[in-house]
Amino acid sequence: MSTPFPFTAVVGQDDLRLALLLNAVSPAVGGVLVRGEKGTAKSTAVRALSVLLPAVAVVPGCRFSCDPARPDPACPDGPHETGAGVERPARMVELPVGASEDRLVGALDIERALSEGVKAFEPGLLADAHRGILYVDEVNLLHDHLVDLLLDAAAMGASYVEREGVSVRHASKFLLVGTMNPEEGELRPQLLDRFGLTVEVAASREPDQRVEVVRRRLAYDDDPAGFAGRWADEEAAVRARIVAARKLLPSVLLGDRALRQIAATCAAFEVDGMRADIVMARTATALAAWAGRTEVLAEDVRQAALLALPHRRRRNPFDAPGLDEDKLDETLEEFGGSDEDPDPDPDPGPDGPGGGDGGGGQPPSEGPEGGDTAARPEAGESGEPQTSGGGSGESRPAPAAEPFRTKVLSVPGLGEGAAGRRSRARTEHGRTTGARRPRGTLTKLHLAATVQAAAPHQRARGRSGRGLVVRRDDLRQATREGREGNLVLFVVDASGSMAARQRMGAVKGAVLSLLLDAYQRRDKVGLVTFRGSAAEVALPPTSSVDAAAVRLESLPTGGRTPLAAGLLRAHEVLRVERLRDPARRALVVVVTDGRATGGPEPVALAGRAARLFAADGIASVVVDCEAGPVRLGLAGQLAGELGGSAVTLDELRADSIAGLVRDVQGTSRRAA
Repeated sequence: MSTPFPFTAVVGQDDLRLALLLNAVSPAVGGVLVRGEKGTAKSTAVRALSVLLPAVAVVPGCRFSCDPARPDPACPDGPHETGAGVERPARMVELPVGASEDRLVGALDIERALSEGVKAFEPGLLADAHRGILYVDEVNLLHDHLVDLLLDAAAMGASYVEREGVSVRHASKFLLVGTMNPEEGELRPQLLDRFGLTVEVAASREPDQRVEVVRRRLAYDDDPAGFAGRWADEEAAVRARIVAARKLLPSVLLGDRALRQIAATCAAFEVDGMRADIVMARTATALAAWAGRTEVLAEDVRQAALLALPHRRRRNPFDAPGLDEDKLDETLEEFGGSDEDPDPDPDPGPDGPGGGDGGGGQPPSEGPEGGDTAARPEAGESGEPQTSGGGSGESRPAPAAEPFRTKVLSVPGLGEGAAGRRSRARTEHGRTTGARRPRGTLTKLHLAATVQAAAPHQRARGRSGRGLVVRRDDLRQATREGREGNLVLFVVDASGSMAARQRMGAVKGAVLSLLLDAYQRRDKVGLVTFRGSAAEVALPPTSSVDAAAVRLESLPTGGRTPLAAGLLRAHEVLRVERLRDPARRALVVVVTDGRATGGPEPVALAGRAARLFAADGIASVVVDCEAGPVRLGLAGQLAGELGGSAVTLDELRADSIAGLVRDVQGTSRRAA
């Protein structure tokens, strides 16, 4: 067994270490989500925490870590008699991002269950993590069906395995710790709220601290055991402090003043539900116990708010987590007074801060129509805008309009890509559509098909009695249809013809709306822009819609319209991405008015580039941004060349009365 890096030797990262220690003192806090850039000791600190946890008493021979003082009456290895147990170190179980459902919850031997009626169960990671730590690195990349199982176990404190009417249940209470890099995509709101605390980590910009990080890491790599030995005294002191804080925890008093501050803070920051209040109360109590006190002070409530509220204030994936500390201090003062005041007035006076404008959201920008492009004359037919500053043909980025709920755009046919919520696909989860022989391990039994396969052979197999004689060759895997996530590649026209009629704000709002839809449907996204004389990949395909939104917001406009260059660059991006992830199907969303200018024969060249998508069967949709009383219909012509469909900005809205929800016609129209 390798020697972990000592927890006390981690340089800096005070919030991270405090959050982990508070959960060690009081596991009821609900776990920690660690957000930050790569290489910031996230995983190192989490793995080091397990060494500091007190030993766990378990029933001898129980695979589910039952507490000998209070054994689980429904334990599959039970029933157990109450009595003395054996101690073992607390476990830290790692859940790989690519783990199967059976690996997480455990596997049931279906063949024995059907033929013998025996619940032969092999425990999974949820059983191993009971009364310990369940650690998920890159938790934001976890498949949706595994997220659902984690949510169920975290909410109920138990894991259920169901296979065609045969079920097994066992206790599963664990400290959930997840790490993630926000650049790789955000976390589903349901799972985000399950984490009690969250911390943001970043590498220090202080040279001296960075030097110390490198020095300690090199020393550890040269001699892990020797390095750990030099920190043994500090580790022992922290371990003893955790044990003392756990003993003190039941004696800590959460007074009415502190509780009122907690409730007022959650209300002031408009967090959803009541879980935030409960987590703050538990965190503040753990902070007091960690400090060796039996009373919760205002400083504990303040620190608890900074750890428990930032990730609960997000209203959409483009909101940055955080907390207004000035507003927090005002709320604490208003609803509790100072810690030295033994009898604060429970009712705020008329001079207290008003609550009418204290919401956490930010109002949309309402500048003058047209923003930075208003001072420029319209572009000519060539799309080349005139500028007064020297002929660069570029304007400053226009702010995006308010996003809206969009209609569903999906890829036709039946895919087999990553689980998601956009297009139809063969998946492990969803409605049952048929049966087949299993390829490898059986995961979803089709009971009727299995019985039908076994029934003709019962006489030959010498069946006697009521039991059905089932062989492995009889087992049938259920085929299911669900939804997959796609690669949604945005190809955005940023030329002068888009800016001249002051449309770029509306265009950005539409793309931002589609990005929000892609986040909710678990898609990967990419962004290609074209303007002037060339196209560029503003964002390679990624799971982070936040990054796409940032690139979009800073997108400048101006110059001619190299439509062909944009399409060719998008085609190349898709070619490379197919090599990396061949199962994920693509949906190309071209946002343009259809104009093509610059270079020889720009319209013909754009048509040839568009036909490459049709030839490859790539699903596409053109968002027509043409405005004005006279429309040329160029976007519709482009959609025809692509083998896709066109939709106007107005028709893109889900509440539009222009028509029903439409699927992209991509390959089906080409086949017709």
